[in-house]
Amino acid sequence: MMTVDRAEAFAPAKVNLALHVTGQREDGYHLLDSLVMFANLGDRISACLADVPGLSVTGPLAEAVPTGPENLVLKAAAWAGQSAAFELEKNLPAAAGIGGGSSDAAAALRALEALTGQAVDTTRLAELGADVPVCYFARACRMTGVGEQIKRVALPPVAAVLANPRVEVSTPRVFDRLASKENAPMPELPPLVTASELITFLQEETRNDLEPPARALASVIGEVLDRLWALKGARLARMSGSGATCFALFDAIVAAEEAAAELSAQRPDWWVSAVWLS
Repeated sequence: MMTVDRAEAFAPAKVNLALHVTGQREDGYHLLDSLVMFANLGDRISACLADVPGLSVTGPLAEAVPTGPENLVLKAAAWAGQSAAFELEKNLPAAAGIGGGSSDAAAALRALEALTGQAVDTTRLAELGADVPVCYFARACRMTGVGEQIKRVALPPVAAVLANPRVEVSTPRVFDRLASKENAPMPELPPLVTASELITFLQEETRNDLEPPARALASVIGEVLDRLWALKGARLARMSGSGATCFALFDAIVAAEEAAAELSAQRPDWWVSAVWLS
């Protein structure tokens, strides 16, 4: 593998189109069955090897992002046995259910691979967090187990509006409030060729089991979903991950862009973006 002096990597937003909680292991970890796609919007990582590890953060959502060893970027580097200086351009909200920190960690690992020529042990990525494995591959996947079982799936690109009310939601607290830990998994995916077919499948066969407890913890999530459902052309509105980011799916990107502009005008204090998911 060819190495470089400086490497850059994209950390796209992860969207859980569906998230079924199917059980809980004796060690407390929850078993999941989730359909995941990634947006053409995300954070950006730049890295170079350094004797002293470090992290600087810029971007519109840089405020309050930790730059010490507790940040998942530096945790990922230490886990990989590497020392590097990172620059993180933060465009995604934190604790938002779209894998911001996990995607940053995965991007850091991809950058380190380019710098060192050493491939990471992908079988151990879940040690860094349940979302890190799927974010490392950063493509449409079905995620099962505790996040370590990743199966690539063929899904058509779909337009979406992402909306976050700038409220952080604690994933552990959401799981603690989950009424049932033993729920049915998703059915097998049929051939899905068009965005409309994908949306219909999601409407009829899937859900997000974390949405009710998250709404109980942060009632504003209900308002986000109501406003997304009310947008012209919205086919499905649902929460992503453990929240508070929610999404609405559309048949066309033009409709999503118009809807995002409308929602931004309604709630200029929210984080809103029209994206492609693939």
